[in-house]
Amino acid sequence: MNTHVQMSPWEALLVLGAFALVLVRWLPPRPRRPVTFGAAAVVVLSGAVLGVLGLRWQMVPVLAGAAAALPFALSPLLRRAPRRAPWWLALPGSAVCLALVVAGPAALWALPTPVFPEPTGRFAVGTGVMELTDPERPETATAAPDDRRTVVAQFWYPARKPPAGAPRAPYLGRTEPEARVVSNALADYSGLPGFLLDGLPRARTHAAFDVPAADGAGGNGNTERFPVVLFSPGLGGVRTQNTAWAEELAAHGYVVVGLDHPYDSSAVVLADGRTIRTKVSATGDDAEDEKRAAAWTAVRAADLSFVRAQLGRIDSGEIAGPLTGHLDTARVAASGHSLGGGAALQAARQDPGFAAVIDLDGFPHDPSPQPFRQPVLALTQAIGPDTDPDYLPHLTRVLGLSSATTYRLTVPGTAHLTFTDAPLYLPPLPSLVGSLDRTEGPRITAAASLAFLDAALRDGRGDPAAALSAYGTLAVHRPGDR
Repeated sequence: MNTHVQMSPWEALLVLGAFALVLVRWLPPRPRRPVTFGAAAVVVLSGAVLGVLGLRWQMVPVLAGAAAALPFALSPLLRRAPRRAPWWLALPGSAVCLALVVAGPAALWALPTPVFPEPTGRFAVGTGVMELTDPERPETATAAPDDRRTVVAQFWYPARKPPAGAPRAPYLGRTEPEARVVSNALADYSGLPGFLLDGLPRARTHAAFDVPAADGAGGNGNTERFPVVLFSPGLGGVRTQNTAWAEELAAHGYVVVGLDHPYDSSAVVLADGRTIRTKVSATGDDAEDEKRAAAWTAVRAADLSFVRAQLGRIDSGEIAGPLTGHLDTARVAASGHSLGGGAALQAARQDPGFAAVIDLDGFPHDPSPQPFRQPVLALTQAIGPDTDPDYLPHLTRVLGLSSATTYRLTVPGTAHLTFTDAPLYLPPLPSLVGSLDRTEGPRITAAASLAFLDAALRDGRGDPAAALSAYGTLAVHRPGDR
């Protein structure tokens, strides 16, 4: 696993100063005085600066360890006849203080502020957010008769290089306060204290808001139209949960549109300031939960089809924005993670306007699956004894209904959340985010998606089977095999 710990210079100084205060008791007499006063000054200064800039919770045990050690380090130096505690009393105290200091970097390693991989494509990445309301569809989650279904869509797109010093977009929201609301909602949905994920609102992505879209592929001034990939997150997930994946696709010439599904996503912050929290919940009864999952999937599939239909208005400029004239509305893929992956499969079956499907470890919940025509890439986690035994057989049956070639890729070392941004900020536990390096899961997810999309949406550029097989165990179902 990647053991990189991201600390600011002031945090590093605080940790070093705290270490020195704890260990000064065991130094020879001559350096003891200058080291004690120097370390105390470093701790006080760095602690004060961090208090002004924003103290991360991981630094609290470091401060506690330094505060506990400081009186014992200073008191012998301030007395005329210095006396120190005997070693057999000092040793347990030093060990406790040292454990507190070590706990800070350990917590930063386990729950870091995510650092997103640099996109490898030739385009810079722009992003923007818009709300889209379907006047024909009532909002079934509320009792208000005039309430219409509204989704929040975030676009990541190939962009011109932003000006030097242009601010990078925050993770999880349009602003840091919005990101904090969403972060707290995600923690609450997961049953975690909100402070454990307080690094998420601090994170910055590689995209810049509302910068102009990129011009022609060869830089000749011609407007290029980019294929589009719509994305539905997992149950309780949010539109930005696959930002690393979205930025990599955008850098390679795709427009990615992540959706927030109100009353399903953990928190959806609307432009008018309202926050809509999730209403989805499990009962523990398998039959009832499957019925609910099918209903949620149907709503998400309808959301995907609705947004696909709005792409023409965005491309024509009827809905103003930087993507006017840049969307290839004939080449649109439906994609999603977990429940969103099942929704993508169902949306493709119901809407022939979709040209391809990517299912990131999603179980199909369509109660009446029917034949469909789109090619599919399904990425699945490493299959173990705790995996639902019906998962792969049911997914294989649904993939077999496609009249096009489908690819089911099982990636070793992965877990369900490996195909999201979660490895970048959650503890590196194999059962939680897999056993790959922190950035390897998002990298493989994007690389496999690009290999498939280039073949499916860019004029049939070869068979992606060879490229996909490099990442795991590949099962290919071709129309002639049925």
